[in-house]
Amino acid sequence: MQTEKVIDHIVNWLKDYANNAKVNGFVVGISGGIDSAVTSTLCAKTGLEVLCIEMPIHQAPSHVSRAQEHIAQLKERFSNVRDTRTDLTPVFEEFKTEVTLEGKPEVVDMALANTRARLRMTTLYYHAGLLKLLVAGTGNKVEDFGVGFYTKYGDGGVDLSPIADLLKSEVYQIGAILEVPESIMEAAPSDGLFGDARSDEDQIGASYSELEWAMLMDEQGKTIDEFEGRSQDVFKIYKRFNTANKHKMIPIPICEIPKNLK
Repeated sequence: MQTEKVIDHIVNWLKDYANNAKVNGFVVGISGGIDSAVTSTLCAKTGLEVLCIEMPIHQAPSHVSRAQEHIAQLKERFSNVRDTRTDLTPVFEEFKTEVTLEGKPEVVDMALANTRARLRMTTLYYHAGLLKLLVAGTGNKVEDFGVGFYTKYGDGGVDLSPIADLLKSEVYQIGAILEVPESIMEAAPSDGLFGDARSDEDQIGASYSELEWAMLMDEQGKTIDEFEGRSQDVFKIYKRFNTANKHKMIPIPICEIPKNLK
């Protein structure tokens, strides 16, 4: 990958899109992970207004410290960057008092995890509306179009996706050029939706490098019978997530009414 040219291409694309939309810039949710760090830095390089928002909900301390380190570094480097912090923990706890928490614990936990993401989306759009900004998505290609590892109308609810055509490994390549803090570059990727430091690999059962391989194999039309051992396990994991989350990757189904019925 021609990393520096890709960076320039994304920055120019962001700038053109914002100017055509006649907005002031971008708002980005900062999690302490590589994707939000790269996205916010790319937005900052446009020279347009960038608002970085921390939105903790019972967040793991390591996530908080990395997010704050990145924001501090970004503000030092770019005068067009500012930040704010919205503690959503009280909102989340109040929400839990108004809904039923009955059911299988793992199902309830997942529903609450998705609720966290949707509270954050609401917060981003609140600030975007106030300041005439676009919500910049932080999803990469493997997450968005491979395993669908994001929350529908949560972190998937955005105005534009600057890194969604980049594999996770390519996001890291760009992160190195953009001087993303080492603490973020070395941290295990995590969605931060469960209040602990569990990694994406813990949840999915495969690393991003393995998922990239499986995504490539699937695009080449390979089938599970062509693999064995760990490769077969990874391909099976990829196909399971890809199939289950396909609804996130395609347009919302519309019931089209036949003309003779109108």
